[in-house]
Amino acid sequence: MTVWELDFYRRPLQNAASEPLWELLLCDSVGAFQFVTYCAQPQASASWLLTQLQAQLQAWMEAGHTLPDRLLVFRPQTFHLLETAGQQLGIAIEPTRRTPRLKHWLVERSRQYATLADSLGASYTGQGYQPLILDKLPPVPLPEKLWGDRWRFASLPAVDLIDTVSDRMIPILSVPDALLPLKLGLASTVPIPGVVIDGGRQAMRLANWLQQSQPVSLGYIPGAPDGLILEAGLADRWILTTFEDAEVATAGQAYEQRKQLSQGLHFLLVQPDDSGMTYSGFWLLKPED
Repeated sequence: MTVWELDFYRRPLQNAASEPLWELLLCDSVGAFQFVTYCAQPQASASWLLTQLQAQLQAWMEAGHTLPDRLLVFRPQTFHLLETAGQQLGIAIEPTRRTPRLKHWLVERSRQYATLADSLGASYTGQGYQPLILDKLPPVPLPEKLWGDRWRFASLPAVDLIDTVSDRMIPILSVPDALLPLKLGLASTVPIPGVVIDGGRQAMRLANWLQQSQPVSLGYIPGAPDGLILEAGLADRWILTTFEDAEVATAGQAYEQRKQLSQGLHFLLVQPDDSGMTYSGFWLLKPED
């Protein structure tokens, strides 16, 4: 399977007419292919982007490669530009925060823009520029009709995590290969923290909603009150619950401490009840920059 990753957004550069420059970055997921080009902001549009992609795809095919299966995009604004182009390209456009090769490249290039400015006939405007910072939306409360009976913090040793879910028939299961404890180099004894929701009659409805929302990470946020914030999709944020119980807050702090030890790896489990007999949905999660 061939997967391309794409970013198209303005950079800390201006041309001689003081117009911001937009940069198109295109790469495959293994680092064998990279493409860069620029346009001034007045030309930055879905049609310009489509033209560039069609030219690159044609060159790729002429070189004897097959059409990429998916095109991954992590930036909401870029995804909106590409939505209308997907059918014409013949490639599935997938919004996801997990574009590791592209994000690594973006960080590398952010250190080069001051030097690149001269070769592009542009001026550098990027003091403090951070390429992966996206606008954060205010968190929105989870619809009450989805919330289950109760929830709790939990943890499983890394060695037991996959066995726990692989031995069961789980209707909704999201365990990305890149997030497996072994792939992250975690010792088998490292506790993987998580949140378990006993959904009762709402278990499958909640699990389906979560799957559609594309969970990325789930964090304990101290405050007044404390809460659990779900990061999902490209930029969505959801308040799963709030609480003022000191004992639960202590458990939340331990949950975040365990996440640091597990390189951010954690899980979310939805089940009808606490019998341990039936699971509705399981997600392996990790924060993404």
